[in-house]
Amino acid sequence: MDNKEFARDLMNFIDNSPTAYQAVEEIENRIINGGFTELNRNEKWNLVSGGKYYIKLNDSGIISFVVGSEALNETGFRMLGAHTDSPGFKIKPNSTMVRERYIELNTEVYGGPILGTWYDRPLSIAGRVMVKGEDLLSPKTLLVNIDKDLLIIPSLAKHMNREVNDGVKLNPQNDTLPIVALSNNENEEYFIEKTIAAELDIDIDEILDYDLYLYDRQKGTFLGANEEFISIGRLDNLAMAHASIRALVDIENPRGTTLSANFDNEEIGSGTVQGASSVEFGNILKRISLGLGLDDEEHLIALSKSFMVSADMAHAVHPNYAEKADPTNRVKMGCGPAIKTAANKSYSSDGYSSAILKRIMKEANIPHQDYTNRSDMRGGGTIGKIVESFTGIKNIDVGNPMLSMHSVRELAAVADHAEMYKAFCEFLKI
Repeated sequence: MDNKEFARDLMNFIDNSPTAYQAVEEIENRIINGGFTELNRNEKWNLVSGGKYYIKLNDSGIISFVVGSEALNETGFRMLGAHTDSPGFKIKPNSTMVRERYIELNTEVYGGPILGTWYDRPLSIAGRVMVKGEDLLSPKTLLVNIDKDLLIIPSLAKHMNREVNDGVKLNPQNDTLPIVALSNNENEEYFIEKTIAAELDIDIDEILDYDLYLYDRQKGTFLGANEEFISIGRLDNLAMAHASIRALVDIENPRGTTLSANFDNEEIGSGTVQGASSVEFGNILKRISLGLGLDDEEHLIALSKSFMVSADMAHAVHPNYAEKADPTNRVKMGCGPAIKTAANKSYSSDGYSSAILKRIMKEANIPHQDYTNRSDMRGGGTIGKIVESFTGIKNIDVGNPMLSMHSVRELAAVADHAEMYKAFCEFLKI
């Protein structure tokens, strides 16, 4: 598969993943086709060498792994970590609002989106809906994606906001609510529930609750004179999720036990059962060891020999704001993946972990770059230091260079995505 074909597969992956729930469904479909079997938390795990397994985390996170040919306490885990969520807008309960004959939906900001990029473009709704099931404590979950141009957040005309090009502070409660319809003065209190019920072809009374988000309707595309760019939303961080799951599925007969962890809620701190800071991840690692017949001490030995590559997108130098980049570590698109370090440990990389991956990439002729924030600017964080802190597993943070991070539409290089995939493959082979 050439670089462009691989990038096209990424765009298909993202286009099919308007929310974290659909991203997990897309990952699940791909790994099932690759021979993976879902494990049941309520049953004992009996794992075998060469076995391929996965566990879902509350529908929006997923852990997939392949048991290596050698004993786990001899090799440890070889792990790739990424996340499934992206900044945007979540629909609130009791969301219908009627103002000036417009029906709007009451939303709240999820994560840290660039709010203005969501204006004046067709949007729709996707997520999950909980309906009545046989067990009172286990409602049935249905995924929903309303595949039509449904909503829009209209901007205020310049004639009424003459200072708009001088910078305007947006209020997320007042200024970013999407319009969904014109009111016909009927009972519209349950507009969103009626819309969902019609989409799923169920009775509105079956709906118990929902987790729904807005998403941009524009599909991904190649861009540039030589089509060297990928233009699409949610590159941060579905690009890394895509590369990691492709590498996990494509590597045959690994020596060590290889694992891809795609967590949710990184954009809001990871503090959920489906997030990287949950005790559930540690429990899953322990159960893998137990399922392979290891005792407690052998499990701890396996952790001490393990290594994780935490993959989250990185900031490329912006040609219009070049002064925002570090003076000596200036990451550029099309020049390979970036290894991210920070003195405050917002990134988990240090000289030891960086040396490991740099050697792997150098011996495989994979280009790499070094990324640091300017010393007078605070950068973002990743799942790397979280996983490292509660598992003791050595970790490194990497990411592909991109522009427009947290915009509704982001930009990355075709070549970099292929190089990151190659780096993941080389890592999982060792």
